[in-house]
Amino acid sequence: MCEVTTVLGLGPGDAAAGDVVDVLARLQTGSAGLSSAEAATRLARTGPNAVRSYRVSALAVLGRQLRSALLLLLTVTAVLSFFLGDRSDAVVIGVILVVSVGLGFANEYRAELATAALHSRVRHTATVLRDGAPTRIDVADLVPGDVVRLVLGDIVPADMRLLDASDLECDESVLTGESEPAAKSPEPVPAGTALADLTDCVFMGTVVHAGSGTGVVVATGADAEFGRIAVGLGEREPETEFQTGLRRFSVLLLQVAVVLTTMIVVINLLLDRPLIESLLFALAIAVGITPQLLPAVVSTALATGSRRLARRKVLVKRLVCIEDLGDVDILVTDKTGTLTDGRIGFVAALAPDGKPAPRALLHGLLATETTGGHGARVAANAMDAALWEAAGSAGEVAGDYVRLDGLPFDHDRRMTSSLVRGPDGETLVVVKGAPESVLDRCRTVEAAAHGTLERLFAQGSRVVAVAAKPVPAHRDRMCPDDERDLVPSGFLVFLDRPKVSAAESLSRLAGLGITVKVATGDNPKVAEKVCADLGLVSGGSVTGADLEGLDDVEFAEIARRATVFARVSPEQKARLVRTLRAHGRSVGFMGDGVNDALALHAADVGISVDSATDVAKDAADVVLLEKDLGVLADGVTEGRRTFTNTIKYVLMSTSSNFGNMFSAAAASAVLKFLPMLPSQILLNNLLYDTSQLAIPGDRVDEEQLHAPSHWDISFIRRFMLFFGPISSLFDFLTFGIMLGVFQAGPELFRTGWFVESLATQTLIVFAIRTRRTPFLRSRPSWTLVATVATVLAVGIGITVSPLADDLGFVPLPAGFFLTLVVLVIGYLVLIEFAKQVFYAEPLRHLPPVRWRGDDHRVHRRASRFSTAVRVPPPTAG
Repeated sequence: MCEVTTVLGLGPGDAAAGDVVDVLARLQTGSAGLSSAEAATRLARTGPNAVRSYRVSALAVLGRQLRSALLLLLTVTAVLSFFLGDRSDAVVIGVILVVSVGLGFANEYRAELATAALHSRVRHTATVLRDGAPTRIDVADLVPGDVVRLVLGDIVPADMRLLDASDLECDESVLTGESEPAAKSPEPVPAGTALADLTDCVFMGTVVHAGSGTGVVVATGADAEFGRIAVGLGEREPETEFQTGLRRFSVLLLQVAVVLTTMIVVINLLLDRPLIESLLFALAIAVGITPQLLPAVVSTALATGSRRLARRKVLVKRLVCIEDLGDVDILVTDKTGTLTDGRIGFVAALAPDGKPAPRALLHGLLATETTGGHGARVAANAMDAALWEAAGSAGEVAGDYVRLDGLPFDHDRRMTSSLVRGPDGETLVVVKGAPESVLDRCRTVEAAAHGTLERLFAQGSRVVAVAAKPVPAHRDRMCPDDERDLVPSGFLVFLDRPKVSAAESLSRLAGLGITVKVATGDNPKVAEKVCADLGLVSGGSVTGADLEGLDDVEFAEIARRATVFARVSPEQKARLVRTLRAHGRSVGFMGDGVNDALALHAADVGISVDSATDVAKDAADVVLLEKDLGVLADGVTEGRRTFTNTIKYVLMSTSSNFGNMFSAAAASAVLKFLPMLPSQILLNNLLYDTSQLAIPGDRVDEEQLHAPSHWDISFIRRFMLFFGPISSLFDFLTFGIMLGVFQAGPELFRTGWFVESLATQTLIVFAIRTRRTPFLRSRPSWTLVATVATVLAVGIGITVSPLADDLGFVPLPAGFFLTLVVLVIGYLVLIEFAKQVFYAEPLRHLPPVRWRGDDHRVHRRASRFSTAVRVPPPTAG
C-alpha cells in the first residue's frame, strides 16, 4: 500500500504495526486527545481535513465561457477582418461576442456563488476529545493526534489507528471494492500488511457498519488514503446522467455545425466571395446553432430549484441532488412519523390472555431505558416516554426499585433488559421488547397469548412484550444468559395513528410514478394495517428473519415484489437499497435514526429530517424541515421541473437555431449577397438566448412530472429535424415576400429577415414549451412572457435606433409588419398541427439501466470533506 506521511512523520502503515502507546507517543498526543490550542496549531501546519474546495473562481467560470473552439475561431477571424480593412463589422462582432460571453458568465457565476453558499451552510461533524471532553467539531478541523469516537452509521472522518473497539465493522468498499464489511480491532498487525488487511486502522470515507470504537487520527485530507484517490480524480465531480446527456447533445450540435460551416464556406468560395467574409459568415452560423447559454441555463435552473425547494422546506446539500431527487422512482421509507403521526400513546397493559395486567405495566416501567429519579425521568425513546406519561401509581411503585444493571436494546436481540432490586429485597431480571423475541425466551407461553397478539396486530396496535424472572439477591450484574427461562408478564399496547395527510401524499407520489416501500422495525401486520388504512396497495410483507440466508437472486425477487419489510436490521435495509439500485432503479431512502444511516449512504438520494439524529442528518443528501411525504413529493416535483425546463431550452434552441441556420445556408447559395451579416446573426442569437433565461422559472405541465425524465439524444435529433424545416419554410416565405413584394435590396432584406427570424424564434417558445394548446391549456410564467415581449421589442427597436447604420439595418415599411403578423400566426398554427403529428405516437422510452461506478461513489463521499479554502496537495511519502 502507499504509506501516508503526515507532518508528524506517521502514516497508517507505521501506525498499524505499532502498539497503541507507541502510536500516541509518536503523534505527541494521549488517549484524552489534544488541547484546543494544540489542535489549532496543528491545523495551521497541516491545513484543513478536506479533499475538495468549493471556492468560486471568476477566472475559472470565464475560462469555461471562452472554451468554445467555434467562439475562438470566430474571434480570430474577426481580428483578421479588422486588420484587413473591414473594421466596423469586426468591431460590432467583437462587441456582441463580449456581451454574449458576459451574459453567460454573469449567470453561471451567480449560480456558482449559490452553490458555494449551499456548501457553506452544510456541516459534517465528528465527535472528538478536545481538552479531555467529547465535543462535535467540523470534520475539516480534524488534525493528526485528535482522538475520535465512532458509532454505527458514521463516516470515518480521517485515517485513524484504533485505540479500542467493540464489535466494530467498517464498509471499506469505496477503497477496496470489497462488498463485505471488514472486522476491526485495536490489536497491531505485522509491518507491510496490505491496506485491505489493516484491521487495526479505519480509513477516511469508509462507513461504520456495526459496533463502535475510538481511534487516533494519523492522516487527514489529501494525505489520507481516500484523500489521495479523491484528489487524483480532480475537483470536478463525475458526470451525472443529466450531464452526460448535455455532453452528447453538444457533440450532436458540433457535428451539425461542422457540416453547415463546411457547406457554407465551399458554396461561398464557389461563388467567388471573399474568403474572410465567407469564414465570418460560416462561423457566425456555427456559433448561432450552438445554444451558448446552455451551461448558464442549467446552472440557473439548479440554483432556482434549490431556492424553490428551500421555500418548500426541502434543503439540498449539493445542487446535483436536485437532479437525483427528480430521478427517484422508488422510495423506501420508515413508518413512524412518516405514515403515522409519530405521537405514540400508551393504550393498555394486558396479560397474555388479554385481560388487564397492572404487573405488566410495572415490569415495563422497570425495563425502560431512562435517566433521573422520581419526577425527572428522561426516556430514551418515544414508547418509553409514552409509558411513563401514563404510569400513574405504577410509576411511584417503580420509583422504589433500584436499577442495578442492564443490557441495552440492539437489533439482533430486539429487546432491552434491566436487573432491579425491589423495596422488599427481591431481585428481578425484567425484559421488554419485540413479542416474538421475548416469547421465544420464555419458559412456557400459554396458547391464548398468540391469539391476543394476532388480535392486537390486526387492530394496528404496536405491541411490546414484557417478561421477568427472579434471580439470587446477591446478583448486581447481568449477562446475556439472564434473558432466558423467563415468565411472561403480559403485553404493553401502544397506538400510533395513521397520519391524516399521508394518504394524499402517497397518492401524489403514485402520481409521480414513485413506488413506495416501507422498512420498519414494527410487526408486519401492523405495517400492513397502516398501509391499508392509507390506501397504499401492498405487494406483500416480509420480515428480517425471512430475508436471512437468501442469495442475491432470491433477495432481488422479494425486494422487487414486496411492499413491507418488517423487523429488518440496518444491514438489511442497506442491502434492500443496494439491490433495488443494482436493478436499474433510482432509489431514495428516508430515515431519521442511527440505524438508518447505512441505508442513507447506500441510496441514490438519502433523505432525512431536521429532527433526526446527527448521524442520520449527516448521512443524508436532502434534509426535510418537516417529516412529511408531501414535502418530499414537493422535492421530487421540483427536481423534475428543473430537468423539464432545461429540456425545453434544448428543444427550442436546436429546432429554431437549426431552421434559421439552414435557411441562411440555403439563401447564401442563391442570393448575390449574404442573407444576413455575421454581426446580425450573432446579435439575433444573443437576443434569442437572453429571452430564454426566464425558462428555469417557467411553469411545467402536470403530465411532464408523472415520471422521471431522461436524456434521449435520438428524440432531440428527431425533434430538431422535424420542427427545424418548418422554421425554414417560413424563412423562405419571408425571402420571397421581401424580394417579390418589397423589392428589397441587401440592407432591407437583412433587416426584414432579422426581425422575422427573431419574432418566430422567440414566440415559438410558447408552442414548443408544451404539448398542450399554449395559453389556453398551458399557461407560461409571466416572467417568460415579459422577457420574450421585451426582447422582441428591443430587436425591432434596434433596427430604427442610432445603432442601425453600424449594424447594417434600415427602417422597414409599415406593410412588412402586417405581413409579419400573418406569418407569425400561420407559423404558430402550423406548429400546433405539427405537434399533433409528432406526438401522435405515445413515447414509450424505458429509463436506462443506471449503474454508477467507483468514481461516482468516491466523488459523492468526497463532497463531505470540502472547505472554502485551498486544499493542499498530498505530501510526498
